[in-house]
Amino acid sequence: MRVVVDFDMCASTGSCMQIAPEVFEVRSDGYLYILQEEPEGDLEAKAKEAADLCPTGAISIED
Repeated sequence: MRVVVDFDMCASTGSCMQIAPEVFEVRSDGYLYILQEEPEGDLEAKAKEAADLCPTGAISIED
């Protein structure tokens, strides 16, 4: 699986970072960064949950 973020849609709310801090990080510059584009194991489920709960729908998962 691969995590994809549409940065034009991303509002950097940090909800993804709260769910999967190993995968997502909103830095002090206010932008979202993907720490692991291809998470494995338990992180796959966290990344999928973060995508499902993204308030702007900016995160998607590609298989």
